[in-house]
Amino acid sequence: MSEPRREVLSLGDVSFAYKGASRTVDDVTLSVAAGECVVLCGPSGGGKTTIIRLVNGLAGGYYPGDGGGEVMLAGHPAEKLALWERAELVGSVFQDPSTQFFSSQLAGEIAFTCENLGYGHDRVVELTDAAIDELSLGPLRGIPNDSLSSGQKQRVAIASALGPRPTLMAMDEPSSNLDAAAADALGRTMRQLKEGGMAILVAEHRLAYLMDVADRFLLVRDGRLEREVTRGEMLALPDETRLSWGLRDVRETVRPQLPSPGPGLGKDAVLELRGLGVSFGGRQVFRSVSLVACSGQIVAVTGANGVGKTSLARVLAGLAKPSHGTVLVGGRARGRRELRRMVWYSPNDVKAEFFTPSVQEEVMLLVAHDEPHRERARRLLRELGLWGLRERHPMTLSGGQRQRLSIACGLMSERPVLVLDEPTSGLDAISMQEVSRALQRACGEGRCVVVATHDNEFMRRCCTHAHQLRPAERGDRGAGLGDCGAGLGDRGTGLDDRGAPRRA
Repeated sequence: MSEPRREVLSLGDVSFAYKGASRTVDDVTLSVAAGECVVLCGPSGGGKTTIIRLVNGLAGGYYPGDGGGEVMLAGHPAEKLALWERAELVGSVFQDPSTQFFSSQLAGEIAFTCENLGYGHDRVVELTDAAIDELSLGPLRGIPNDSLSSGQKQRVAIASALGPRPTLMAMDEPSSNLDAAAADALGRTMRQLKEGGMAILVAEHRLAYLMDVADRFLLVRDGRLEREVTRGEMLALPDETRLSWGLRDVRETVRPQLPSPGPGLGKDAVLELRGLGVSFGGRQVFRSVSLVACSGQIVAVTGANGVGKTSLARVLAGLAKPSHGTVLVGGRARGRRELRRMVWYSPNDVKAEFFTPSVQEEVMLLVAHDEPHRERARRLLRELGLWGLRERHPMTLSGGQRQRLSIACGLMSERPVLVLDEPTSGLDAISMQEVSRALQRACGEGRCVVVATHDNEFMRRCCTHAHQLRPAERGDRGAGLGDCGAGLGDRGTGLDDRGAPRRA
């Protein structure tokens, strides 16, 4: 005889509208039981993140707005729980992991939550060590959090939420910055948590790693729950239906076998790296990277979390200094100032790169305000599904919408090289296709694109070449400690040397 269902979370007819905005979530009813994993999926901007915020209390608290309906946690009305009680019940993983950090190092970050809940010293140490072991984060002890790669930060954020052993984990795109191996490891951890009785509510675009974990999938679109799908039904969905719902591939996508971009000179070479290396804090992150990217190519730079992909991207954009080697654009060696003028950089964390109060002003920021550029901006916004949001402030957009806006700005810049760091992070299937088509069109105009990515589905659809970045040798003390400075946001090529907005 099976055990009776023990409901941990219940939302009853919940609605919410952020201050000054139209309703984001409308009449949402759902429940999650102990030992159950429920996945919120669907198009970017549909309301998934807001549902997660309603569960952990950020919507209506940190994010002001008006709402209705009832949120129940472990049988208690959430509004009657003290903040510490809610924090003890719900472990939160944010879409942007760095926004939830309070400590400079791994152990302190996990211990922070436990200490604030009033746990004794011995219990704090025990829970902290258990979370580090569960996510295999021992090698990151002693490394400053702000020196970690985006994927490593994501794993630290998950560990900090797991530390107090909450009843419910509310996770907003926890795999967005993880490589395939780390995403699979996260799936295994989530399965173990489920087996231990923990309830999990996760908003995700990457679904393949969850297929052995999820019990139910809830399609969220236009602020409403449209339908519920079981794991078996999800696996059996025709591709046409899945894509119309904005869902990514539900089966593990194998990395495509793409040709290497070099080394060697190409007749249409736009970007060339000769013996490039990066060090950080006395550690060699990577060394001797040589390749050529030609006009019309979309080059994927791949590799495990922490191998140095973001460090490489920032060097190409003139935002960081290499320890050795040369970057050439148009056949000439370029200094950092020239690179900032010739290379567009879209960071993994785009929230700090916008300067204007509306989407349509943002895409016009770096170009002349004449009719040809206005028409190009209109076309790009339509192609990337942003036309209906053109009057919105960039910071009111969802993570995936901001990602598309950043890419639109890069395409408007007309620079010969575009460097994009995880451009499909936070993107649904429809948005990924829109971005792919826009990048392919840019390549058809003679530009070259370099993308640092873990996204095998995107690579298969869009990229022409791939370069696997490998860590420095063990003797260089740098393996796996790269990507320093990821997500610092300063829009690189959109700034002049004083950090002020600059027109092209």
